[in-house]
Amino acid sequence: MPKKHRKFADDGWAVWVDGEDTSTIHINDWLDPMGKSFVDIAIHIRGIQSSKSLNVYVPFTVSDEELEDVSLSFGDTKVLQAIFSTACIVDYKKNQYTSEIAYNGKTVDIVHISTTGFQAEPLSNGTLIRIDLQAIRPYFDNDEAYFIWRMPHRSLDAIFRPRVDVRNVMERLRDLITTPVVSEKYGYSIRINESRLLPEEITRIGMFHRQRLKKAVITISVHENYELNDSNCYRIRRLEEALYRDYLPKELQCDDVITYQWVQSRENNLQGQFNFYYSITRDSISRGSMLLYMILLLAVGVVGDFLSEAVQALVRSII
Repeated sequence: MPKKHRKFADDGWAVWVDGEDTSTIHINDWLDPMGKSFVDIAIHIRGIQSSKSLNVYVPFTVSDEELEDVSLSFGDTKVLQAIFSTACIVDYKKNQYTSEIAYNGKTVDIVHISTTGFQAEPLSNGTLIRIDLQAIRPYFDNDEAYFIWRMPHRSLDAIFRPRVDVRNVMERLRDLITTPVVSEKYGYSIRINESRLLPEEITRIGMFHRQRLKKAVITISVHENYELNDSNCYRIRRLEEALYRDYLPKELQCDDVITYQWVQSRENNLQGQFNFYYSITRDSISRGSMLLYMILLLAVGVVGDFLSEAVQALVRSII
């Protein structure tokens, strides 16, 4: 059985807030093996009234136009229930910039980033997304707020990018004939606020080193045909089709998506690093093998017909 192991590690992400806050970052990867994966970024800030700016560095290029404000879907309480895993009461579009939701005995603001005039600044090997919190501070009614958006995840798409097999032709032909099942293993890591992985433009910012990131939550949404290494998994569940029908990326089908969630926190070291690694395995039938089998069957059929006619002609001539 041929095996392909593709490993992508040391992706550097960074999140920091200029202000007296304690933040949590949620990253939800929507894996699409066809090469159109997405990632949802949600930042939960406590102490929003004292914060000046939100900064997020992503390790790939993304433009302003590619950031989708998924908070605009939160007028649907079913979507809210799916996202927050509990029933929510929402005051949708309470003002120009925010909605307000109440859940689990607390009330928080949801900021619609599409109205904030955010900036996506290209840096070396990535993009820095900035949101000016001071400009919209008068519109906050609570001291906690969520910022959430969706964008293409290009570094993840690299995992599923087709590769050209340059092995010996006869060896490749042998594999196609003898082992039509191909086992593919993909490895991917997410590392947050790890300085050695970040560009100099980020590491030399003093505020970044004083950030207070309390917790990171990673959710992987993957097609059921893929087997995920869930040894470090916090919980596993299938997405509720009715709740996610209007929230999923258009390229994904909610009836075959399962989520796996990890949680890591640094209660005693608020400047700790958050490292997540997961691997995905898929066994599939090689299209090349199927094509070769069809060609061989066709060739055998043609040769068989020719031999049959030759034998029959020979018998007739003898008789």
